[in-house]
Amino acid sequence: MMGTQKRCLISREDIARRVQELAADLSRDYQGCDLVLVGVLKGAFIFLADLVRELSFPVEIDFVRLSSYGGGTSPTGEVHISKDVELPLKGRDVLIVEDIMDLGFTLGFLRQHLATHLPKSLKICCLIDKRERREIDVPLDYVGFVVEQGFLVGYGLDCGEKQRTLPEIFVLEK
Repeated sequence: MMGTQKRCLISREDIARRVQELAADLSRDYQGCDLVLVGVLKGAFIFLADLVRELSFPVEIDFVRLSSYGGGTSPTGEVHISKDVELPLKGRDVLIVEDIMDLGFTLGFLRQHLATHLPKSLKICCLIDKRERREIDVPLDYVGFVVEQGFLVGYGLDCGEKQRTLPEIFVLEK
């Protein structure tokens, strides 16, 4: 995206404050539970790391890696698993941790897939609920920020694997 400008949309301080609030909600809701957090690679790893450090109780962590873009830049609606969960989920509380919900294909697929593991409960914690292109409605139980539109980068969100490590969330503008 040559010539693209970025504008800070969510500051480092606002992210930190919201992550603490989400962790407080999770600590209250899951205290005493056998919780497994399932992070969606690659985008959610920074959010997940910050979130678990704020929890008031121990959890187990696993990861999945999914793709819905094939080799191109437009989503196909097909989702493929390239790394599945390794921990047993049957009878356990499971929380999917995702960076962004956009179209809904990936989270919808993952929610159905993890349900086949027969968890006790299955909920979703998503940092960004971006609504402009939503095609599949997937219930989000914990949401960091609602963003109506824009191409976002930073704090785990990337553009062609770049800009993922920025400490704030930016919107790319032409």
